[in-house]
This record gives sequence, C-alpha cells and structure tokens, in this order.
Amino acid sequence: MMEVQRGPVLTTFAVLFAILALSNFSKPFHLEASAGFMFFGVKTHGVANAILGPAFGVLLVVYAIGIWRMRRWVLPIAYAYAVYVILNLVLYSIRNPASTRPSAGFMIAYIAIAIGVSSGSAILLHRRKDKLTSGNSENPAFLPG
Repeated sequence: MMEVQRGPVLTTFAVLFAILALSNFSKPFHLEASAGFMFFGVKTHGVANAILGPAFGVLLVVYAIGIWRMRRWVLPIAYAYAVYVILNLVLYSIRNPASTRPSAGFMIAYIAIAIGVSSGSAILLHRRKDKLTSGNSENPAFLPG
C-alpha cells in the first residue's frame, strides 16, 4: 500500500494537537494557579475540570494520530473540533467581560492561531479526503478505520 504524505503543515498541526493534549491532561493538576479547562466559554473547576481536561486530551491525541496516519476517520473529529474552537472563543467573549480578559493584542493572536490551526487542519484534511486511508490488515491502524 502506498503511504500518503502528510506534508509539513499537517505534520506541524499533528504535533501541535499532541502538545495541546498534554496541556489538557495537566489541567486537573493545577500546575498554574489560574489553570482550568475552558468549556464553551466557561473555565471549569473541580470535578468538571478533572473530567473535561483529560477527555479533550484523549480527543486531541486521537486527532493527532489520525492526522499523523492520514486516516479517513479523522475528518469528523476535524470538523467537530474546528466548530468547537470557534464556539468556545465566541462564548468566551460573550461570557467574560473585557476587563477580565487578556490584552487585545494577546486575544487577537490567540484567536488567529486557534482558528487557524483548528480550521486549517480541517480544511487541509477535507481537501485531501480522497487520499486519506482507512487502514487495512497489511498496515493496521492504531484505531479502527
């Protein structure tokens, strides 16, 4: 079976999602005093933080593996995650007064990167959907295809 090439951009996105997964796994440990998983614009605490942070960490690990292996099953994850990121940013802006948010410059950069990576990976994967593989017995995937 011919191996599909990810290219440098999708490779970078896969690595970034894996790093973000590590960040999400660390949320329950409060390595930073203000750490908390942001879920639909609300910073979680306690049990919600302990569940949602690692759950999204697992999702992002699966997403990174799907990109890395160029698997067809990654498309719904890509679409859903891109929508989630945009909703999360919009709801954060609505639910948190400007006085409690980071500086405008930081927010603009953060929004550009968050939407650029999440939507960009979905768009690139969608454009290459005919080249994505489902995996087979000769080249078994980590996850079912």
